[in-house]
Amino acid sequence: MGSFQTFGFRPFLQQALKEKGFEQPTTVQERLIPIIQKGKSVVGQSQTGSGKTHTFLLPLMNQLDMQSDSVQVVITAPSRELATQIYEAAVELASYSEEPIRIVNFVGGTDKARQLAKLSHEQPKIVIGTPGRILDMINEQALKIYTAKTLVIDEADMTLDMGFLADVDQIASRLPEKLQMLVFSATIPEKLRPFLKKYMANPVIEVIESKSVISDTIDNWLISTKGKDTNQLIYQLLTVGNPYMAIVFANTKKRVDEISDYLKSQGLKVAKIHGDITPRERKRVMKQVQNLEYQFVVATDLAARGIDIEGVSHVINAEIPRDLDFFIHRVGRTGRKGLPGTAITLYEPHDETAVQSLEKLGIQFKPKEIKQGEIVDTYDRNRRTKREKRAKELDPHTIGLVKKKKKKIKPGYKKKINWAIEEREKQKRKVERRAQARAIKKNKKK
Repeated sequence: MGSFQTFGFRPFLQQALKEKGFEQPTTVQERLIPIIQKGKSVVGQSQTGSGKTHTFLLPLMNQLDMQSDSVQVVITAPSRELATQIYEAAVELASYSEEPIRIVNFVGGTDKARQLAKLSHEQPKIVIGTPGRILDMINEQALKIYTAKTLVIDEADMTLDMGFLADVDQIASRLPEKLQMLVFSATIPEKLRPFLKKYMANPVIEVIESKSVISDTIDNWLISTKGKDTNQLIYQLLTVGNPYMAIVFANTKKRVDEISDYLKSQGLKVAKIHGDITPRERKRVMKQVQNLEYQFVVATDLAARGIDIEGVSHVINAEIPRDLDFFIHRVGRTGRKGLPGTAITLYEPHDETAVQSLEKLGIQFKPKEIKQGEIVDTYDRNRRTKREKRAKELDPHTIGLVKKKKKKIKPGYKKKINWAIEEREKQKRKVERRAQARAIKKNKKK
């Protein structure tokens, strides 16, 4: 793997990378930055945490026309948090430039009138935001994007899932015909393909395969909640495990409220993130989390996709997500940039099918439990099933005969044991056939 210097970025970007401690590009950056620099359209498919944001920001900021005051790049993201994260990354890179680079973040929950007033005086070079708010500013005839040369659609599959693709379609239709479009996504659903075909003639399609489903640096634990108070168990894991920072994921807003209320009642300072919290409050909470004012965050899957919270040492799945793809996104919040992390999944007996499905994806779990205030290794959850399967195959009497057979005894006696085992199995089959015949007769009488 090469270094960022091979891309020939402007001095201010080189300085920014140096200050951030970025020396070597990730796989997605190494493969896609040269293609983006050539002005080609790209569909980049890679997992969360692969460095997608800087994959498009670096080459696009490198080719900005500093003398022009018109819109040159439009970037959409499906949530306010993701858009704000991209905006903050762009502003950080721009801060190293001697020439000012105007970047604007258009998301819901911000002062629309103020943004409209600013646009009447000056257009930004880079537009970042949620599809709905960007389209709103275009329809107000305030934001003039027809000069843009590049459109970036980040987290395209999530954009589709959340119903924003129609807005993105309208934004794309206002842009020049000769447009560089960069689409980044963890997956490429079938429903997304007509949109891609409409705007992208011959895109370069790059699928960045992950070496493993989850990072090798993540310790992946599985803990049974059978007969336990789940809220209390989560509290124990947060206090016994001594995490630097932990995110607890739940499937519903109601469950997030329940967990966070319980943890607060136990004296923990907890941040809460879900869809019912007002945009302003969510923005404030996210800022406090980034500033390490909170050690514990309880969230729905809103925080699982793309939101990069620095220093997450532990992820706890209070429930297994209904969409198993989100398991990978959740766990991917820890163990980032080669750092160690711990992912803990709580499960009930009825979750067995979901756990098996995750194991089929190549995810390996270490069974754990809390004993006397410590997290310790425990037994394989399938051990009883394996024992029962074996017990069905051989009854106790047969097992005794087999054990005798294994001992060093006379050859003639071995023959007798073999014969006894065969006779025993024959008798067993006869009894089963009789029982079946009786059951059939009973049913006929009824």
